[in-house]
Amino acid sequence: MIKRPIYILLTILLAASATAQAQVKQPAKKPAQKSTQSKPAAKKLGDAAAKAKQDTSKKGGQTTPANSAQNGGSLSEEIVVTTVYKPVLADAVKIRRNPNLDDTQPYKAPLSYTTLDKRLEQNSDIRQLEAMKMPAERDSLPANNFVRAGFGSLKTTFGEAYFNNGQDEALQVGAFLKHFGQQGNLPKQNESRSEVGVFGKSIGEANTITGRVNYLRRNNYYYGYNTLALTNPAAEPRKQHYNTLSAEGELARNYQDTDRVLTYALKVNGYLFNNAFKAKENNVVLSGYLNQTINQFYAGLGASLDLASQKDSLYSLNNSFLRLNPYLKFQGDNYKIDAGVNIAQEFGFSSRFFIFPAVKLEFQVIPDFVRLFAEAKGDVNRTSLRNLSEANPFLDQNIGIQNSVDKLDITVGLKGRIIPGLGFKAAIFRNTVSDLPLFVSNVQPALTGNQPIPGTLHRFNVVYDDGRARISGFNGELDYKASDDVNIFGRVEFRDYKLASQAQPWNLPKFKLTAGTAIHINDKVDINGSLLFRGTTKDLLTNEQVVTLKSFADLSGGVNYKATKQISVFVQVNNILNTTYQTYLNYPNYGFNIFGGAGFTF
Repeated sequence: MIKRPIYILLTILLAASATAQAQVKQPAKKPAQKSTQSKPAAKKLGDAAAKAKQDTSKKGGQTTPANSAQNGGSLSEEIVVTTVYKPVLADAVKIRRNPNLDDTQPYKAPLSYTTLDKRLEQNSDIRQLEAMKMPAERDSLPANNFVRAGFGSLKTTFGEAYFNNGQDEALQVGAFLKHFGQQGNLPKQNESRSEVGVFGKSIGEANTITGRVNYLRRNNYYYGYNTLALTNPAAEPRKQHYNTLSAEGELARNYQDTDRVLTYALKVNGYLFNNAFKAKENNVVLSGYLNQTINQFYAGLGASLDLASQKDSLYSLNNSFLRLNPYLKFQGDNYKIDAGVNIAQEFGFSSRFFIFPAVKLEFQVIPDFVRLFAEAKGDVNRTSLRNLSEANPFLDQNIGIQNSVDKLDITVGLKGRIIPGLGFKAAIFRNTVSDLPLFVSNVQPALTGNQPIPGTLHRFNVVYDDGRARISGFNGELDYKASDDVNIFGRVEFRDYKLASQAQPWNLPKFKLTAGTAIHINDKVDINGSLLFRGTTKDLLTNEQVVTLKSFADLSGGVNYKATKQISVFVQVNNILNTTYQTYLNYPNYGFNIFGGAGFTF
């Protein structure tokens, strides 16, 4: 019964509350006004986001002092909706680029062209390169003249001098002197060589004239003795000397870089030769050639008249030749052919007529690297007293004279370069030679007072291999220039002899190696070196005994130091290995020796 009045009271309170809420006047909704102004430019993204943010912290259940009394302290909150919710979005971020209204186009002047009336060349042939002009030298002294001298062990004396008129492109005149002498440990093991000469060269507009005059004197003793038969060491070796006065003159047409040109040259040279006994030899050679060039085709004729007389105590001979050499030459990009003949007429103490081939061929196998070459030739060779004495200074008197003939010399090989700076040449050959000259020993008695000593004095004679000898072999050359400062070179020779009448190629080696180097350390120091290796040889004594000479190696080297621009010093060492060897039987060579000196440039 008590609950019912309570329900009636709550109903009355709710009705009164609803009546009061209805009497609250709601604010009128204003219509949205359109803006007559344009929207401002878009602001930054952060500003737009801040504008769109609404603070709802006071709407979520907290009772502020302003409405706490209105709510009567209850937990309920009256929310008045005044308008429809409209979300606010930030304007899009834009990158505005305004057009550049300035006129920046450059001014272009009107152009005019003139055509060239020139034909296009299709010629791809390799042309001759023009020589690069030498740059002018600065802060350098003219080196027209040079003198140096020295001395050393084995009583070595050395001297040389060169003189020149200077830097004249049209005229060159000069002179030189040379001397070298040594004395070994054996009695009269003396040797000396002295030479003096003058030369000149005049270059004209069309022709060039050259000339020279030389005088050479060589001295030596016959110090070679058979030590097994020597019974009296007081025997005095005989002295020998060789004198050669030579001269040469030439007139030649200057080179012209044209397709059609006639070139020519005329040359005369000769010498007077004699020794300490009665041997004499005189020689005059007149030679010349004519050559007509038409593009890559050459036609020409070479000719020479070789007049010589040879005398000794037992004979006086006229030994002369007449030679003609007509030829044709063809040259292309990858080949070069020389086709001709060598016609030789021998007259004097012997009269013979010969026609030999004179053919050369070159073909480019690998462009710029390897070329194949072949050659077939022949000629008559004078047995010259001067040439024999230069090869062997211990010759006897009354050497027999008999000219040798190269019947046919055939050579085939390759030449070129393997890598930049490394050049090579390799060839195999086969020569057919009649009357090949050979040195053999001629042991004679030495004299002590008026009494001879049998079988002691050693000299050399010349014998000939009567008939046709065949000489086959291989020649190889290497030249390695690593840079302008380093150069290494070498040559090797292998020979096999098939003789007609002689048992052995007397005093001719079957193997020979020569090598050398030149090294430029810096502007002050230069080094040079050389090596000679010769294989075994055989000699024939008067009693038909065969003697074998051992192989040997000779190593030499030197250093040159330029102290100033005008003064230099040098040191030369020969036979560094101190090898005891004999080039010819019973004539031992010099052992280790060293000499040095100074040079002066002015």
